Amino acid sequence: MASGRKDSTNWKLENLHGPMAFIADLHGNLAALEAVLAAMKDDHATTLFVAGDLLLEGDDPLGVWLRLMEVNARCVRGTSDRALGSIDPAKLRPRSEDEAAAVQRFAVTRAALGDLILAKLRKLPEALRLEMPDGREWLVVHGSPLDPDEQITFDLDDDELNALIADDPADVVICGGAHTPFVRSLEGVTVVALGSAGAAPAGRVAYYTLMAPTPGGPRIEQRSIEY
Repeated sequence: MASGRKDSTNWKLENLHGPMAFIADLHGNLAALEAVLAAMKDDHATTLFVAGDLLLEGDDPLGVWLRLMEVNARCVRGTSDRALGSIDPAKLRPRSEDEAAAVQRFAVTRAALGDLILAKLRKLPEALRLEMPDGREWLVVHGSPLDPDEQITFDLDDDELNALIADDPADVVICGGAHTPFVRSLEGVTVVALGSAGAAPAGRVAYYTLMAPTPGGPRIEQRSIEY
């Protein structure tokens, strides 16, 4: 199946055992990540995919990065990950106290990560294309197939949703960005919005999704865990 994005990594999944876990929008929240990893053990899920916005905003961006690498998580680059890797905070000109605080937090996060990890952030793909054993393709992206920075939200109508899918060839689109989990089915494609693991609107709740291929399409279980 042809790729719909240039900046994507293709991965053929074979010999799957148990469900796969998907999360997004960790935002440097190590406690939330640890809660998800503990739940994964109970769910017998051994493979973790992360749909971007990994590190910025939380108290322990370095700890989150090291833990993700330790468990061999497959990550795509989100909007804040791209910013961390490419923007020099010294060149930013905040126009309010809130913006100044955000710039300071941004600078502190970059300093905590260091040049080597920032370089690795820049190399993360914008999308992962997962080829299932049955030939179906799942796309993992932070925002949407049309634009990795444009979120798919629960309130879109079918026409708006189709515009963001943008004729992508994937059978399943798995995305982050919007922080609220949901599943939508359109003709020929299933959209799985993961919600936020580290910055959920409900507070100290980490959203995660378990998925597994079946002959009739993906089995999807959206879950949450308090931390």
